[in-house]
Amino acid sequence: MMANAIRALSMDAVQKAKSGHPGMPMGMADIATALWSRHLRFNPTNPKWTGRDRFILSNGHGSMLQYALLHLTGYDLSIDDLKAFRQLHSKTPGHPEVDVTPGVETTTGPLGQGIANGVGMALAEKMLANEFNREGFPVFDNRTYVFLGDGCMMEGISHEVCSLAGVWKLNKLIAIYDDNGISIDGDVKGWFGDDTRGRFEAYGWNVIGPVDGHDIDAMDAAIAEAKLSEDKPTLIIARTTIGKGSPNRQGTAKVHGEALGDEEIAATRAAIGWPYAPFEVPQEVYDAWDHRAEGARIEAEWQTMFDGYAAQYPELAAELKRRLAGDLPENWSDTVMDALCAAEEAAETVATRKASQKALNALAPALPELLGGSADLTGSNLTNWTGVKSLNSGDFLARHISYGVREFGMSAIMNGIALYGGFIPYAATFLTFSDYSRNALRMSSLMKQRVINVFTHDSIGLGEDGPTHQSVEHVPSLRLIPGMHVWRPADTVETIIAWASAIERRNGPSCLVFTRQNVPFLDRDEVDADAIARGAYVAAEAPAGAGEAEVVLLATGSEVGLAMKARAELTARNVQVRVVSMPCANLFDEQDEEYRRAVLPEGVPVLAIEASKSDLWYKYFSGKGAVIGVDTFGESAPACVLWERFGFTVENVVAKVEQLLK
Repeated sequence: MMANAIRALSMDAVQKAKSGHPGMPMGMADIATALWSRHLRFNPTNPKWTGRDRFILSNGHGSMLQYALLHLTGYDLSIDDLKAFRQLHSKTPGHPEVDVTPGVETTTGPLGQGIANGVGMALAEKMLANEFNREGFPVFDNRTYVFLGDGCMMEGISHEVCSLAGVWKLNKLIAIYDDNGISIDGDVKGWFGDDTRGRFEAYGWNVIGPVDGHDIDAMDAAIAEAKLSEDKPTLIIARTTIGKGSPNRQGTAKVHGEALGDEEIAATRAAIGWPYAPFEVPQEVYDAWDHRAEGARIEAEWQTMFDGYAAQYPELAAELKRRLAGDLPENWSDTVMDALCAAEEAAETVATRKASQKALNALAPALPELLGGSADLTGSNLTNWTGVKSLNSGDFLARHISYGVREFGMSAIMNGIALYGGFIPYAATFLTFSDYSRNALRMSSLMKQRVINVFTHDSIGLGEDGPTHQSVEHVPSLRLIPGMHVWRPADTVETIIAWASAIERRNGPSCLVFTRQNVPFLDRDEVDADAIARGAYVAAEAPAGAGEAEVVLLATGSEVGLAMKARAELTARNVQVRVVSMPCANLFDEQDEEYRRAVLPEGVPVLAIEASKSDLWYKYFSGKGAVIGVDTFGESAPACVLWERFGFTVENVVAKVEQLLK
């Protein structure tokens, strides 16, 4: 009856919405009953309780499974919310969304990313346990459970992250595979013939099954066995029939992503012995599912333990509370200011990737929650800092992770780490490989997570590696992701401010984009950290004074230095030039119109200079404007040759300005 309540609610909600996926919830109802009623630790009245187990629906198209469970167990999700499935502004969107539905831990739907988030959560739990737990005080001791299906198994990201989970021995990660053999195109045998058991055993996982996914006691026993693992994550292979209970559609692709229809729903009600009206659940079933009293009890037990921990280890408890709240240390502002002063004094000509490492050396020691990493390119991305430990050693007190060549997996794991809390994750690869990470970057922005993506080798300036590695469209395309802050700093000062802004940002991710080649330290009129932190500022005013500029040179990153050189040449020709550096266009766009007009005056011609696609710059022109950009792929040649080949020279900038002013 408990499992059939899930089936009935799922098919009713999909039918009412005339949209959705009833097959998976109906097929996994028995598995969910075993897990949620006999093993999962949670408190419906406090969905964010620190000690809870994490549950992730990686096959998020079956969202009604999770919504039915949340409703039945006592979360703040009413029957009317289920009736509003997939409707505007409802708490039951088409795929689960974190911070929309109470009890949903992460936004899922793009297949494979849920299991990746789960790996990140399990890693965060293990690292925090190593750092904060003390004998008799298991502050961090939760498990992460993930439901996933054939689609998740087929997506390449699952290979990346499950391999890492085995290497990291994440024994508190338990994945339950809904092996129903059906996807939208039909029986998967025609395109999915993996030896799943052999694959996961090769990763270093514990594998249980196949288990009858419709035998609740068998699933109960399998989960209990999985919980005993001390050094391996566990995959439970559960054989199910998709759409279980539907007399004419179960086991077929037809039930995967379509409403059953009134006739088939009536037949299903009869077949499963559910004689109730749509969205009606008998009280005895609600009583059997209700987890509020039990949830409150286990949270109270955990809280008693934590209170004892706080009494015995007050400094650790205070530090943990700070980090879980997402607050920065009290001395954070002083740390940033000291780093800026040191950068101004040194005034170094360095690549911004090296400036980034210098920023990390200054900032990271004051920020124990900063958790870095790189996709096999640490020596090129320069994402480590002096004295930092690597997770490669098996030391889970480490603060730098080598993810291997797994850009997508790395980015999605960082989302899971951020969602778990206690860390501010960042990791790096070459900018051109951000394409591999793209959907995970989009998800971090959709979920408003504090994740920092570091991308180096940002343009044709990397030289001889050629067009396969020379990023042309990547910076503009990253700027198109809603809510993403994309920083392309020009020197050490802007780099420090970019890092500080990304770390301080609590409501979304950031991309920090750095050069391979050296760039000059900017000879600014003044260093106004607050102005730089607004995304764009006047780096050099027209010699005649504010408001007298005949033209604005608008540039980012390594091209700001070129703009400054061109300004000197134009000044010698009696042309009044203002140079505007725009390290973060997204942040500048968020400023009020008064500030934006103060930086880019109405009607003054603008020449934008950036070694990337030119399309997005035109929105900054209120009058005449032009762009020096790169609207083709690059070429293999030394960087100095390429800068000239694509027009990034003082001579070309001067010529373009003269054309604008005619």
